[in-house]
Amino acid sequence: MNKKKQNEMRVYLDNCCFNRPFDDQSSLSIRLETEAKLGIQEKIKSEHLSLGWSYILDLENNANPFLEKRVEIQRWKEVADSFVDETEGILLKMNEYTAIGLKPLDALHIACAVSLQCQYFLTVDKGILKKATEFPEIKVTNPVNFIIERGN
Repeated sequence: MNKKKQNEMRVYLDNCCFNRPFDDQSSLSIRLETEAKLGIQEKIKSEHLSLGWSYILDLENNANPFLEKRVEIQRWKEVADSFVDETEGILLKMNEYTAIGLKPLDALHIACAVSLQCQYFLTVDKGILKKATEFPEIKVTNPVNFIIERGN
C-alpha cells in the first residue's frame, strides 16, 4: 500500500518513539521528546506529513503487555499511507545495518523505513541515534531535532 502524495514527506517512527508519551515524564528531555512526537502526530493527522508502517512495528507492538498502549499505538497503522511486509531486500539491508553494530530489531525498523522511501526515521533510542550518520539513504534523528530542523 502506498498512497504518498507528490512532494509530501514520509516519516517512520519506531516503537520507542510511539511509546514515549507513556514513559515517566519527570525528565525534561522525555517531556520535550513527547511534545515533539505529539506535534509530529498532529502533522500526520493533518496530512502535512505521511507515515510509513511496517510488519516489525506490528510485531513489537503486539508484544506490548499493556493493552491501552498497544491499542493506542495500533491506531496509527490506519493513519499510515504505506505499509511493508518482510522482503528479501529488507533482510539484506538489515544485515548491512547489524554489521555496523545495530541490534537486529532496530536494523529491521530502519531497513523497513528505507524500503518505504521515508525521508526521516524518528527514534528516541540513544543506541540508534549514536549511529545516525551511518545511513545515507535516510535521515535518522529524534523528534525534537526533527521539529527544530523542519522549522515547525
